Amino acid sequence: MSSNPYASPHTYSIAASAAVDERITFIRNTYLHLAAAVGAFVLLQMVMFTFFEPQLAAFVGWVFGTRFSWLLVLGAFMGVSWLADSWAHSGKSLSTQYAGLGLYTFAEAIILSPLLYLAHKVSPGAIPMAATTTLMIFGGLTLFVLLTRMDFSFLRMFLVVAGFAALAFIVASLIFDFGGLGFWFSGAMVVLMSGYILYHTSNVLHHYQTNQHVAAALALFASLGTLFWYVLQLFMTSRE
Repeated sequence: MSSNPYASPHTYSIAASAAVDERITFIRNTYLHLAAAVGAFVLLQMVMFTFFEPQLAAFVGWVFGTRFSWLLVLGAFMGVSWLADSWAHSGKSLSTQYAGLGLYTFAEAIILSPLLYLAHKVSPGAIPMAATTTLMIFGGLTLFVLLTRMDFSFLRMFLVVAGFAALAFIVASLIFDFGGLGFWFSGAMVVLMSGYILYHTSNVLHHYQTNQHVAAALALFASLGTLFWYVLQLFMTSRE
């Protein structure tokens, strides 16, 4: 049995051992789909802010109304994320994989909308600064992996443990009302998401199969979106 956690039930070449043309096509498709997901995310935010601002304001008020509201949103996002990821990794049909990427993009747009709405109202300049910084971090890490061709799969266990620890801390802060998690927690999460980007990018080169560009794009988009969330929080808290 294959030890590759990203393996599909069909037989395809691992990107690292595929022919050069096939590998280049896979990498290109992965980042084209990532760009499409980012574009769809931006478009969804524009639609919500332009045509549904009253509904968005009501949603934001409900989310920030009590800590348990955000806990419900976080739980729903985790469930939808799991479903979207399972669809994206499905070998049944390409349409199912696209449905997974689309579902995750929509869910990411919803869960980031309260923070974006708040930033738009109290610190609008933080949004473009955070977006630019996020893309610079992502681009730098991506270029580093592509140039060095290092395999960061050894980070898997650390990232899983650190990710669960961070999630547990977030949930505990909501349940027991620690207050805002603050600048240093956001900074630590930026470092953690940078590790995830290194890990997922190296998986694109070394571990994904050449038919899994949709799943690879979803993994990169998830890390990119979460990185943006915490970079934006850093800019907002630094201005308080």
